[in-house]
Amino acid sequence: MTRGLVLFEDGRWPDLSPLTDLLPVPALAFGASDLASRWRHAVDAPLLSIEARPGAMGVWREAPAPAPSRPGEVEEVLAVNAAVLPGPWLAATAQVPAPALFVCGDRLVAARLGAAAAAPGLGRGDGFAAFLAGLGLPRHPVDARLIAWPWQVVEWNPEAIADDLARVRGAMRGEVHPLAAVYEPERVTVEPGARVDAYAVLDAREGQIHIGADAVVRSHTMVVGPCAVGAGTHLLGGAVGRSTLGPGCRIAGEVDECVWQGWANKRHHGFVGHSLVGAWANLGALTTTSDLKNNYGTVRVHAARREVDSGLVKLGSLIGGGVKTGIGTLLPTGAVIGTGSHLFGGGRYAPKHLPAFSWWDGERLGEYQLENFLATARIAMRRRGTELSPGDETALRALFDATAGERRRG
Repeated sequence: MTRGLVLFEDGRWPDLSPLTDLLPVPALAFGASDLASRWRHAVDAPLLSIEARPGAMGVWREAPAPAPSRPGEVEEVLAVNAAVLPGPWLAATAQVPAPALFVCGDRLVAARLGAAAAAPGLGRGDGFAAFLAGLGLPRHPVDARLIAWPWQVVEWNPEAIADDLARVRGAMRGEVHPLAAVYEPERVTVEPGARVDAYAVLDAREGQIHIGADAVVRSHTMVVGPCAVGAGTHLLGGAVGRSTLGPGCRIAGEVDECVWQGWANKRHHGFVGHSLVGAWANLGALTTTSDLKNNYGTVRVHAARREVDSGLVKLGSLIGGGVKTGIGTLLPTGAVIGTGSHLFGGGRYAPKHLPAFSWWDGERLGEYQLENFLATARIAMRRRGTELSPGDETALRALFDATAGERRRG
């Protein structure tokens, strides 16, 4: 039987804010790629559709195109919640006769159903999950790992990088200087067009390393695996380890166990650990995250409009897309910095939670005027040969309006 794959996001996407403020769940960086790519590798079936918020899909430039198929060619659809990770539970679904829904706790994980039954739901975007739930299909519990909170991306990412890169045999196809130190080169991949300069160190003894096409690893940079460096990312000195970076980032200083969505800057020294950094963020010189409390207690985080205990002893900051920090910015343990915020109160700890489009000067909290933000975004993107698209602007304006009340409450 020929089957096709449908990825969808359910109504719990706001719980992953600020990661999902602008991007759909399938676009989130994780492991050596993103959640959508992870599922495309896990399931041997053509991708028929990604069902998510239309505005968020309009921002995701790298969204994979659905595979063309002729009417009647696909007989069965496997629909999967993009926040769920592939695992042993997936094989168990094949033992259950279709049609069927698979649930984990109160979350819809996946569904198997005929292509004709699935067809009316395609194109509904973020309404697809409700469409599936309303079909009245038999429900079967499965033990699946599901990304319910943004800090789980940080917690599970090193393992995900290792799993993704385990399928790749090391190869030095790019330019690696003879004076670069490469530990366990059979576990290191340097893609064509990439460059590793003299006195750089690639240390794969603890995990594989992947350097993407056209990436640059400058002298006096140490990369510790498992680590995935995206295409076109430049590492400009310092120590980077156990992280997902890129594409198109510029990073220096110390970065440990982080996920960078892409196109973000940290060109100077400062420590960023156990953190998430959204697309087009710019962290000024000596911006530093705290990722460990003095009492070694678990870190509480503002999520889903309340304080939630992450259960993690080490957790840095969750930084939304387009955030700008001035020099010397200090971010407290478990900080959540909303999309589009501007911080320039160097030398003082920023508030632990800032709503989207906040303006913080070290003493006062205000609102970053949207037109000023958009003007700066256009300049920043043009510097990388990219334009702020109509879809970007529409999504940003919608987010600004949706978060106005939260900013007023302060």
